[in-house]
Amino acid sequence: MDNSICQGYEDEIQSLEEEIKLLSEKYEDRQQESTFFSDEEIQMSIKSFQRESQGGSRGCESPSDLKAQLESLDTDLSFLMKFTGIQFTSHSKKTLEKTRNRAVQKHRLSGNCHSLSFQLEFQLLERQNKENVSAVITDLSIIMESGESSDVSKFVSSTEEHGNLLAFFRSLSSYAEWHGHRRRTFLHFK
Repeated sequence: MDNSICQGYEDEIQSLEEEIKLLSEKYEDRQQESTFFSDEEIQMSIKSFQRESQGGSRGCESPSDLKAQLESLDTDLSFLMKFTGIQFTSHSKKTLEKTRNRAVQKHRLSGNCHSLSFQLEFQLLERQNKENVSAVITDLSIIMESGESSDVSKFVSSTEEHGNLLAFFRSLSSYAEWHGHRRRTFLHFK
């Protein structure tokens, strides 16, 4: 009986240690994100927020307005998923480096397009100048269920080399739609 009680306590301690570690990592990520902005920018943002909230007209929206906006966004998202066939199932983002003028984030996406599933992993390098912000995709890695099609693997290799996500999603949408048509046609004749 004593061993089971001790084991229960040890399990609880282990669980709490893991939770502390996770919260520490989240805290460090937020600390890194906050160092991206200067003290002046933070103060200006706070003042802007205070002016906006004191203005009354745009400070706080009613719950019904927020609900209407959410429903509108949900409708738009549903339309885009039906139109493109692309549906994201998971996304994760981790900040690797953050300085005043530069940020590097690692993204992982997974989803499916019609009947084909895909996974993407890439780093997004953002640089900020006085006039603009530029973003570059690096270390792009794409994993797809291509089956025996060598054309898809050639396309994936080319996309990884050039880092062009827009071209990838456009081509994926078209290819996956016709892949589904071909599969249904071949099943019909079997």
